[in-house]
Amino acid sequence: MHMMDWNGYRSQVVAGVGDVAKLSPDTVKGYAQLSAANAKNGHFDAKTRELIALAVAVTLRCDGCITVHTAAAKKAGATASEIAEALGVAISVNAGAALVYTTRTLDAFAAAAEANDPA
Repeated sequence: MHMMDWNGYRSQVVAGVGDVAKLSPDTVKGYAQLSAANAKNGHFDAKTRELIALAVAVTLRCDGCITVHTAAAKKAGATASEIAEALGVAISVNAGAALVYTTRTLDAFAAAAEANDPA
């Protein structure tokens, strides 16, 4: 049993994007062109691009991206172990970002304390 019906959700996302395309075709065409342009660079193969996309999707917390790029990664030959490794990088980066923002928060706290000093 899965946490959610990812295959059904992927179908809903694709249908929803189709609906957006009817209302705003240039927006969806632009998005598709952006995706296609990246693939033309040729520096990464499809599997590597999808693994990167999954790490970004997790970082952005986008279920739509997760379901679409998971299926694309599987189709490109990615294994569960490769996906786990790529997502390990996302976990590390997100933890690092939290650490950096912790330093910023403590800096803001120190600045607020200085603003309240009568000196």
